[in-house]
Amino acid sequence: MKILSTTAPVLASRRPIRLPDPPERPPEELSTQYRQLFHDGLSSDLRRYLGTPETTLVTADDWVVLNEEFDKKVGRYPDLMVAFDVDPQLKADQNGYIISEQGKPPDFVLEVASESTGANDVGVKRGYYISLGVAEYWRFDQTEDGRHHGERMAADILVEGNYEAARIKSLPGGGLKGYSKALDLYLHWQDGQLMFYDPKTGRPIPSGEAERSRANAAEADREAEHAARVAAEADREAEHAARVVAEADREAEHAARVAAEARVRELEGLLRSQGPDPQSR
Repeated sequence: MKILSTTAPVLASRRPIRLPDPPERPPEELSTQYRQLFHDGLSSDLRRYLGTPETTLVTADDWVVLNEEFDKKVGRYPDLMVAFDVDPQLKADQNGYIISEQGKPPDFVLEVASESTGANDVGVKRGYYISLGVAEYWRFDQTEDGRHHGERMAADILVEGNYEAARIKSLPGGGLKGYSKALDLYLHWQDGQLMFYDPKTGRPIPSGEAERSRANAAEADREAEHAARVAAEADREAEHAARVVAEADREAEHAARVAAEARVRELEGLLRSQGPDPQSR
C-alpha cells in the first residue's frame, strides 16, 4: 500500500489581483487632460515613438500604487504615466500599475493642471510620487500665467530619495522646454499646448497624421515605381515585338527574292530548252 507523505508542502493557489476602477474625473479635469493628451493623439504618438509595446507602458488614468493593499483615498491615477521594462498586459489584467507586481516604480509621471487639481498636483501628489520612487514627476499648466500650478511647466527628478527641480529653459516667443532623461525627449510648453520634441532632430515627435502621410507617400512611390517597371516592361515587349516583325519582314523579303531568282532561272532554263528563235535567223 502506498503511504502519502504528510510533510509534502501544500501550494495554495494565489488569488488574482485586480484593482477597482479609479473614480470618474470631474468634467473640468477631463477637458484639460483630453485637450493636452488625447485631442491630437499626443499620448498615442508618444506610445508609437517609444516603441517596444511588449515592455513599454504608456497609459493614462490608471492606478499607480505600491501594492494591492492601498487606500483609494490616497492612491493616485496620473494623467500620463510611462514605465519601461515592465509588463503592460499585467497592468491590464490587474486594472492598474502595482509596483510590487511590476518590480519597479514608473519612470515618468505627468499631471495636467486644472482649477480643481492644481493644488494637489504640487502638494500631496508630489509627496505621493516621491514615496513610490517615481523617477520623474512633470507638471504642465496650459494657462499663460500658470495660475493652477504656480508655473506653466515644472519637473522634479528623484535624487537619493528626494525630488530636485529640473531646469526649465525659456524659449523665444514665450515658450518653455525641459529635458526628460527618462524619455530622452524635450517637453515644450508652446502656446498653451504640450509637445514632445526629439533632441536628435530638433522636431516634434511624428504624429499619427504625419506617419499616415509618410505611409501614403511611400505607398504612392511604390505604386509609381511599379507602374514605371510595368511601362518599361511593356516598352521592352513592344521593342521585342517590333524586332520580331522586322525579322519576319526581312525573312519574307529574302524568301521573295529567292523565289524571284528561282523563277528567273526557271524561265531562262525554259528558253534555252526551246532553242534559238527561228525568226531570229
